[in-house]
Amino acid sequence: MAAPTKKRRIALGCEGSANKLGIGVIEHSDASDSAVVLSNVRDTFNSPPGTGFLPKDTARHHRAFFVRVAKQALADAGVGVADIDCICYTKGPGMGAPLTSVAVAARTLALLWGKELVGVNHCVGHIEMGRTITGADNPVVLYVSGGNSQVIAYAEQRYRIFGETLDIAVGNCLDRFARTLNIPNDPAPGYNIEQLAKKGGRVLLDLPYTVKGMDCSFSGILARADELAALMKAGGKGPDGEPFGPEDLCFSLQETVFAMLVEITERAMAHVGSSQVLIVGGVGSNERLQEMMGLMAAERGGSVYATDERFCIDNGIMIAHAGLLAYETGFRTPLEESTCTQRFRTDEVFVQWRD
Repeated sequence: MAAPTKKRRIALGCEGSANKLGIGVIEHSDASDSAVVLSNVRDTFNSPPGTGFLPKDTARHHRAFFVRVAKQALADAGVGVADIDCICYTKGPGMGAPLTSVAVAARTLALLWGKELVGVNHCVGHIEMGRTITGADNPVVLYVSGGNSQVIAYAEQRYRIFGETLDIAVGNCLDRFARTLNIPNDPAPGYNIEQLAKKGGRVLLDLPYTVKGMDCSFSGILARADELAALMKAGGKGPDGEPFGPEDLCFSLQETVFAMLVEITERAMAHVGSSQVLIVGGVGSNERLQEMMGLMAAERGGSVYATDERFCIDNGIMIAHAGLLAYETGFRTPLEESTCTQRFRTDEVFVQWRD
């Protein structure tokens, strides 16, 4: 299909791959190379402390709040249905039930409004939004979230995965440890671990450090952290002979997993000859991770690019942006193919909008 010729193009993006329902509106124009964020609305499903969010409950939340969030996104953007060129939605990866709920809603809007659909890879959405917001040119990308942990670099119209987790994602490791300590899920378990970790630092508890080339493993770290948490609750003592608390556990967990991520990112930088690092995904908003990555990059004469929680944490605007980039090349998702999938690798996407 031919690429659109309008000078001003607007997309509505719908994200719901996990517990955050996000809908945003973005504008691209020929007058400027930059994208303009018109609205970015999000509503989060939070489960009680000590629990995770179940797919069925999360999907129910997304169905219940979709219309409200969509109306707010349009109102904040100051645009009407006639101004929208395409509806973009998260095709995957993610949790099946939430993905399906938002895909059905996006499909419904496309049919009601007579708009074309664009299915978007969630990971590519993070990368493209991060590149646009930060101005990073051609960085090594560290993508870290609740469901994904990947080190990525662009080559020949694909985002190539150089390293990734061999089991659970780093965000999942942090979230599950938050349950062990009964840490609240509001605003996010990872954020609450970060705040506790800032109070730690008296002692660094010994945790497994598992790096294999440019791949990582986090399940063993989580298992050992759970054991130490049980020891703490039983009144056990740390290596210095003193009792330790939740803040010491959170500090030790963060320092260990982030050191692993810095190591594999530096290895990828050396491999591709890049001096830039872009951190995306929910865990990417962690200030300690940004600090550690910054120290490594500075030693190499490089720089680190990261965004705040508006764009690091799952949002609809990143889906709108990546979808509109694809739409401008002539890409469309036919209605009969507007499905979603829990497994959709970053390197499966043909990145036609980049040289």
